[in-house]
Amino acid sequence: MRSTSMEDLIMYRTLFPRDLFAEFDHLQRAMQQSFDISPSIRGLARGANADWMWPALNVGSTAKSVDIDCFAPGLDPASIEVQLDKDVLTIAGQRTVTIPDADAKTTVHIDERFAGRFRRVITLPDDIDANAVSASYDDGVLHVSVQRQEAVQPRRITVQ
Repeated sequence: MRSTSMEDLIMYRTLFPRDLFAEFDHLQRAMQQSFDISPSIRGLARGANADWMWPALNVGSTAKSVDIDCFAPGLDPASIEVQLDKDVLTIAGQRTVTIPDADAKTTVHIDERFAGRFRRVITLPDDIDANAVSASYDDGVLHVSVQRQEAVQPRRITVQ
């Protein structure tokens, strides 16, 4: 019989607490709460709100634009607020709770999906053009593109 290491016990998560491993799972959660560390599907985060980094962002830039991809599946595009004030881009919205009603006689064993209001703030470079911003939402990804000012874009100068 293979011996069970502490790592195996920590990684094991039971849905129906009817065995010895459920007791270890309970012990692990109690220890994490005592250190104020909250588990999340994106890893461990400190503080009372483990989902402060939701939704996840990718931010990149080219010579012509700054592009932001915001991964927020399951949202109505009309409920997402995108605002640009000077060089600060704010993405905000709300995800509603998706837990079944109590009348459905369903017991929820794990609920790791974030629900509630969110707000992400990104400081952009000084050379953006606030009048040239586009946003689209497709397959759970909000894509925001902010163009850079034409005057500051690099250009090739012909040597004569």
